[in-house]
Amino acid sequence: MAFGKNGRTDKRSSASSYCSTVTIVAFVALCLVGVWMMTSSSVVPVPSQDENKPEMKQQVSQTYTPQFEDNPGDLPEDAIKGDTNTSGNDSQDDNKKVPENNIEENQEPKFEEKKTESESEEASKTETENGGGEEKKTGDSNTENAEADTKTGGDSEAHNETTGEDKSESEENPDKTKQEDKVDGKIGEKVDENQDKPTANEVFPDGAQSEILNETITQNGAWSTQAAESKNENEVQKSSGSADFGYKWKICNVTAGSDYIPCLDNMQAIRSLKSTKHYEHRERHCPKEAPTCLVTLPEGYRRTIEWPKSREKIWYYNVPHTKLAQVKGHQNWVKVTGEYLTFPGGGTQFKHGALHYIDFIQEAVSDIAWGKRTRVVLDVGCGVASFGGYLFDRDVLTMSFAPKDEHEAQVQFALERGIPGISAVMGTTRLPFPGRVFDAVHCARCRVPWHIEGGKLLLELNRVLRPGGFFVWSATPVYQTLEEDVGIWKAMSALTKQMCWELVAIKNDTINQVGAAIYRKPMSNECYEQRTTSEPPLCKESDDPNAAWNVPLQACIHKVPVDESERGSQWPEQWPARVEKQPYWLKTSQVGVYGKPAPEDFTADYEHWKRVVNKSYLNGMGISWSTVRNVMDMRSVYGGFAAALKDLNVWVMNVVPIDSPDTLPIIYERGLFGIYHDWCESFSTYPRTYDLIHADHIFSKLKKRCNIMGVIAEVDRILRPEGKLIIRDNVETITEIENMAKSMQWEIRLTFSKDKEGLLCVQKSMWRPTENETIVSAI
Repeated sequence: MAFGKNGRTDKRSSASSYCSTVTIVAFVALCLVGVWMMTSSSVVPVPSQDENKPEMKQQVSQTYTPQFEDNPGDLPEDAIKGDTNTSGNDSQDDNKKVPENNIEENQEPKFEEKKTESESEEASKTETENGGGEEKKTGDSNTENAEADTKTGGDSEAHNETTGEDKSESEENPDKTKQEDKVDGKIGEKVDENQDKPTANEVFPDGAQSEILNETITQNGAWSTQAAESKNENEVQKSSGSADFGYKWKICNVTAGSDYIPCLDNMQAIRSLKSTKHYEHRERHCPKEAPTCLVTLPEGYRRTIEWPKSREKIWYYNVPHTKLAQVKGHQNWVKVTGEYLTFPGGGTQFKHGALHYIDFIQEAVSDIAWGKRTRVVLDVGCGVASFGGYLFDRDVLTMSFAPKDEHEAQVQFALERGIPGISAVMGTTRLPFPGRVFDAVHCARCRVPWHIEGGKLLLELNRVLRPGGFFVWSATPVYQTLEEDVGIWKAMSALTKQMCWELVAIKNDTINQVGAAIYRKPMSNECYEQRTTSEPPLCKESDDPNAAWNVPLQACIHKVPVDESERGSQWPEQWPARVEKQPYWLKTSQVGVYGKPAPEDFTADYEHWKRVVNKSYLNGMGISWSTVRNVMDMRSVYGGFAAALKDLNVWVMNVVPIDSPDTLPIIYERGLFGIYHDWCESFSTYPRTYDLIHADHIFSKLKKRCNIMGVIAEVDRILRPEGKLIIRDNVETITEIENMAKSMQWEIRLTFSKDKEGLLCVQKSMWRPTENETIVSAI
């Protein structure tokens, strides 16, 4: 009986288990069906960003066939993080941080777009459901893509209306601007209401879409192509993460504070000078080791007012100096107006405005032809550079300079206004410019004793002045009859006669009650050969007039070139034709920097930079160029980068490193300007000078000569907060600079590489370290 009972119990248990199993299987099947339905292509997904659309990727891969100019081979698609949200999202979450994509060797780089919190969660959920962010299945319909594209365009317009802001409002309310511009804890670029955001096709248009990375051949010849791996930023730099990258930054503890210029504020070297009668204490005295500390910001520093409003006013706290306003206020140099420093446009010789004074010079000598024949001008002792600032209205580019002296912040005022300038003095060494390059030189009460010591200082102007160029001397000896002025006029008259300068005009300005004498440099050597005395003497044949780096001044006259094929024997084409025309003295027998015959090299360089600038820098980098005024090219070669920007409201300081081929005369021949410099030393400018710095294959060269950390500290010093640094270099150098930028909490806006060549675009932040480093030489 027991056996039979147990048998029935087993049968009931088996039946029960069987039912449970069927129920579970059915439930699981229903779950699977549900999951399948959720992931099916028949369900319209939440609109995602453009980089997740397989159709968009397919289109780009078909049309995007870029190549390095010197490294043939197709590039990956894109890796852009711009100022604006290219997907057109109309809101942003300051607190939510979007992890950045790593670009593997065989992985397509993506746009790094900023999402709203809800969109980030939706997109994250969609990626999880589709297998961890893999590409959507090809079953997505064209209709869905069209809808997504339509939404992108609509959101872009909405976003422009939301974030667009009147420029004057941003200037008057900088704190509001900073708050609204801050994206993901980083400083973002403001978007004008009428400024369209770059779409994928605009960022990478058809044709030469590789222009972001198209690199010309290096000075060492053609490159071979090799595969390389590039990594993008993995995570946003945390406030305490500077040591994570192996770099520890400190604030420079120096007497000059936020105005520190290492080579001009070397108090230790200045104290040891034997004499200062030739302004030796205002010349460059660089410390043995370049500082690796960062310069502090002035308290209350604000985003610089944009050009052209900046010509008339700047924020007081950006350059908090009032001495010039007190001393020169009656001459309309600068005035303190509330929270601004205002510039009425006057000067010692043109109290009633620079434009009238500029026209007064033109009326005195019509051949000066501002903006046509005369394009590049040197302004000696420029003050706040109003003369150069208003010459922009006449299409004239002016290199203004003045010493860092008791007239505090002259050049700093100029640079903050958006006017070119450097801190320099006419002392014991040559100016850092080639010979025979300036179309005109101007001196308005510049306090330079031209006539002393055999005319050594005036002869330096003769060296840099182009044959046939003008020297405009607006000073009291020209129009006043005081005993001292009369004596100086007689000495200057004798000196200029011996230099064979022709006095073409003396004219008085009745409105400003001043006068100007205008001289012209000869275009031949006949006058020199006919002189009755040999004072000043002619320079030796071995004396190179282009040698300018730390070369002592000499009281001698350089001969004028007379061979028609020699530079300086002919006047350049009138502006603007001269910017594109090959200099007549470039010979096909000469080998250019990149290995081609010099004229072909020049043309190829210009064409290259026009493509790079127009197809990438202007549209594909996410830079709002309305905020860019002061630009520096750290390694300029032929000036092609600056020439490509000629139609924008920017000026470019073209730097030719002292260890690079001397191509600076070519840059001047084009109607541009520049300077020689050794990047192992500090540049002769104030901190926070430039809005954008361009570095084309310069850092990899400097690593062989300098402490690269000191060079980056110098870049940080002269770049304005929120300013951009664009670097093109080898991948090893790009990675090193990227880590340094992260350690300074700069925003990594774009990083990309191909065949061991890379591109990096970073934006400086307001961050400053908390620890100090005392620079003994600057105390």
